[in-house]
Amino acid sequence: QVQLLESGGGLVQAGGSLRLSCAASGSIFSINAMNWYRQAPGNQRELVATITFGGSTNYADSVKGRFTISRDNPKNTVFLQMNSLKPEDTAVYYCNVQGWTVGGRRYDTWGQGTQVTVSS
Repeated sequence: QVQLLESGGGLVQAGGSLRLSCAASGSIFSINAMNWYRQAPGNQRELVATITFGGSTNYADSVKGRFTISRDNPKNTVFLQMNSLKPEDTAVYYCNVQGWTVGGRRYDTWGQGTQVTVSS
């Protein structure tokens, strides 16, 4: 079993910053991709940013230049630094982690979600 614990959401004014964290724990043998998704009311869940074990990153066009994803491999933690926030960034943000357990099973685990609200 692999569990994720997210933190760092909240309310911020437009132009402000927030930093999300997601720590993985449990029977982890390896972590491959670590991803952040978001879902606004009435919208589908969308991929915001992804980072591989080696540190390669990819971003949605809407957040390029404003958001930065990073990871601390020894601590099994992924971060999302969000700068220059806009009201349209308002959503529930979900961490997603994929890899292999100690028992040799593949896992694809989601966090509980954290609310980010950007006021205009």
